Amino acid sequence: MDKIKPLIDAAGASGVNIMCLQEAWTMPFAFCTREKRWCEFAEPVDGESTQFLQELAQKYNMVIVSPILERDINHGETIWNTAVVIGNNGNIIGIHRKNHIPRVGDFNESTYYMEGNTGHPVFETAYGKIGVNICYGRHHPLNWLAFGLNGAEIVFNPSATVGELSEPMWPIEARNAAIANSYFVGSINRVGTEVFPNPFTSGDGKPQHADFGHFYGSSHFSAPDASCTPSLSRYRDGLIISDMDLNLCRQIKDKWAFRMTARYEMYASLLSEYLKPDFKPQVIVDPLINKKA
Repeated sequence: MDKIKPLIDAAGASGVNIMCLQEAWTMPFAFCTREKRWCEFAEPVDGESTQFLQELAQKYNMVIVSPILERDINHGETIWNTAVVIGNNGNIIGIHRKNHIPRVGDFNESTYYMEGNTGHPVFETAYGKIGVNICYGRHHPLNWLAFGLNGAEIVFNPSATVGELSEPMWPIEARNAAIANSYFVGSINRVGTEVFPNPFTSGDGKPQHADFGHFYGSSHFSAPDASCTPSLSRYRDGLIISDMDLNLCRQIKDKWAFRMTARYEMYASLLSEYLKPDFKPQVIVDPLINKKA
């Protein structure tokens, strides 16, 4: 909290309307360790970190998106990876839980929480309609699509991702999503290398290690017209502020007519068939492929 408050104060002094923090901002990204003691960071939606941010949201008339490790008290203290959306009056507008959970490399997150159950909510705030696509969800185009279908104008992607695994994709996926869905995207990543007390393995046959890799930061914004901002540093925490003309969302929809030409009914039919146990891919085989000359 001491670390994040000066950044929020700076945002407030700059007149920021909506601010999004990084994934699981209240803790180290310790899910690589598979150690259950990190569950101690989990808190209710209206817990200490939310109360801290509610005061700042009200002070600066700012909407704040706060990704936390949630402990669902009403449902057996189940743990979720959750974004709490706090309104500019200090109220809790709602929550979204991470839809897609990685099972790759050191991302052992399903040791702690499973896929979310909140769908693809879009929160209508005083400053625009926003969605939150948490971290690994950015690798799933249908996840981005669903927020767009629900009317999002800005989708934030709070993340904690490391260089060796995902950095080549980082500047591409969000920009593609902004173009394909005619909305703005805010890509937020943590910065630095976190070293843990006990070494752990990754199930890849390599020696045990005590760090997850370098979180490469590089936070940036993408727009529906394919433009994007410069990125923040790979090595230092920072605050990036961007002006967004939300009229651009409609203007790009009118220009490209992606919604009108999308043929959703065709893909809905394919997906419906794909989910059936007896699904057969639509493959047309060349009848001469196995015939001898």
